[in-house]
Amino acid sequence: MVHSMTAFARASREADWGSLELELRSVNQRYLDLHFRLPEPLRSLEPGYRDALRQRLNRGKVECTLRFVPSKGETLSINAERLAGLAEALGELRRAVPEAAMPDALALLDHPGVLESSGPDIDEVADSAKALFKEALDALLEARAREGTELAMLIRSRLTAVREQVSEVKGQLPEILNRQRDQLLARLETVRAELEPQRLEAELTLMAQKADVDEELDRLATHVDEVERQLTLRGPVGRRLDFLMQELNREANTLSSKSVVAETTRSAVELKVLIEQMREQIQNIE
Repeated sequence: MVHSMTAFARASREADWGSLELELRSVNQRYLDLHFRLPEPLRSLEPGYRDALRQRLNRGKVECTLRFVPSKGETLSINAERLAGLAEALGELRRAVPEAAMPDALALLDHPGVLESSGPDIDEVADSAKALFKEALDALLEARAREGTELAMLIRSRLTAVREQVSEVKGQLPEILNRQRDQLLARLETVRAELEPQRLEAELTLMAQKADVDEELDRLATHVDEVERQLTLRGPVGRRLDFLMQELNREANTLSSKSVVAETTRSAVELKVLIEQMREQIQNIE
């Protein structure tokens, strides 16, 4: 089963500490290229996210975006016990050193432990973000599989059309070769008297061999069968399919160069169009 490299998944979660939203977006790429946009309090999650993606994906440019909105802003409170202890210490200092300058209110709040802040438990948020990532990654893989199934269907429809073109040319090949021979004879009619019969026959045989496209048609059929087989395999097959498109195109070009009749030329052009359509789809296959 082939998988597409183009897919998108989103997962979200809300709790007392606020809300999380995670998006995974992947597009085609020759190798695995990972990018992360995470909020600063959850930046430590990136290595785990990266390892999980590497374990389950082989190719594609993947963007991971995590958004965190706390349920409420940071709240500040005064530690009365700590402030009372500080006040008592300052009273003793004033009695011992009357001329000493006393701190103002802001300085007192800045003393360690006097002003306390409270916010969401980041460890709890991080645990939820890990579970959310797994959910989004599962959804992304399902989307890539669905897209891959659709791509495989499109490619198979082109493979059927390629087989039809190969079969059509094969069926016409005897007639095509006879017509090629007749055309060559007509062209040589003006110089027939100047050539020895044996040499003329040898030249005609050589030209007919050069124009015979039976081997090219056989190789086209073989490559088509291999493409069909690759579409049934598990794991990444995109690079192999791309190579097979190059081989198919090479045979189509040879068929075109050897063509001396309109039927073969039209088939070669149609084959090139079908191969290019498949190649464009294969660029998205992992």
